[in-house]
Parts: sequence; structure tokens; C-alpha cells
Amino acid sequence: MIVDAGPLILDSENLNSRLWALIKRATERGDDLHTTHPVLAQVWREPARQPNLSRALRCFDVHPLDESVRVGLRLAESGTSDVVDAHLTVVAESLGTFILTTDHEDMSELNARFERY
Repeated sequence: MIVDAGPLILDSENLNSRLWALIKRATERGDDLHTTHPVLAQVWREPARQPNLSRALRCFDVHPLDESVRVGLRLAESGTSDVVDAHLTVVAESLGTFILTTDHEDMSELNARFERY
């Protein structure tokens, strides 16, 4: 699974959250967890006040924005403009996984494989 900004923003301070349970289950099963540098740019604000986010991110593989041509093409195909969402879609497809997101409408417009959070 690759995680969008919404779940990280909603749950970064709540140790008993649904996201923490998902992280725990995934790590126990040996599943890979992913996010992207652009997502981190959306959620990272005050590291001293976000210790749980910092702790959670140790469980993630973080992908750089290095698929700019594919991202641009996906934006053109979908008629959308959110680079972060399009990048998540491209990375998820390359990994053969789904996106965990609160942004259902934009992901639908991008024809992304996602699960609602």
C-alpha cells in the first residue's frame, strides 16, 4: 500500500488510530508500506510536535518525484492538476499496489486504484 497525505495528517498524533493499526498489521505480515516525498512535503510541519509521524515514517519506503514525464502525461490524460496525486498514482502502478487516501474524487479522476480511508 502507498499512503496519501490525508491518513498521515489525520492520524499522525493519535497513537490508537486506524493508521497505526494498519501499519502494525502490515509490518507483522511483512508487507511493504510506501509514501512519497511530495506527500511528506504536504504533511511535515513541526517535527517537534509530530513525533508519531516521524515514528510511523520509519516503517515506510519513501519515493522521490522522479517520474515527472509519466506524472505529466497522467495529468494531461485525466484533465487534473494535482501533481502529488498523479505521482502517487504512477508510483502505485509501478509497485502494483493501491493508494490509501481520503481524496476519493481526485483519485477516481486519475483512474487510480485506491481504498478509502
